[in-house]
Amino acid sequence: MTGLEKMKSQILEDARTLADGRIADAQSRAREILEDAKAEAKKDAAGITQRSEAKVANYRERVASSADLQRRTRILAAKQEIISEVLEQAYGRLCTMEAGPYFDMLLDILKKYVQPQEGVIYFSSSDLERMPSDFEARMNRIAEAKGGSLTVAEKGKNIENGFVLAYGGIEENCVLKAMFDARRDELSDKIHQIMFL
Repeated sequence: MTGLEKMKSQILEDARTLADGRIADAQSRAREILEDAKAEAKKDAAGITQRSEAKVANYRERVASSADLQRRTRILAAKQEIISEVLEQAYGRLCTMEAGPYFDMLLDILKKYVQPQEGVIYFSSSDLERMPSDFEARMNRIAEAKGGSLTVAEKGKNIENGFVLAYGGIEENCVLKAMFDARRDELSDKIHQIMFL
């Protein structure tokens, strides 16, 4: 081998060695990049999994909360329906009471609303017909105790039950349905306490 060939051969050998070194470095760097990418991908996957699990848990909580709200809404509606039925039954019983207890109840109501002045009390035609004979005297004793007097109107008023007190131009509505409706919330609360607490 001549000197030129030896030099050529040495240059080629050095170039191969340098190339092999660079290839080895590039392969090593490629492995590092690949390992880093795998680690980053695992980290990202773990983050995605955690976020997905959090979203699923949040969704489950919202579904459970919505189901609970719907359940409570249905229970409340059922309770309100029961309370309305109880109120209607109670009102129905008032309307169908025997004359004696019915007019005793009206006297109790009268005690609260009678005024210390002259007035007229109006009843329905059906109540005028079934009014006990001593009712007017008992009613007047109550009115007199308050310093007033009442006259029973001869003609029935267009009311279902109860009575209307008239003092001058002012009327006090003591019709049972009106009184029942005015106290509906209070009565509903009492029924709720008795039945559901």
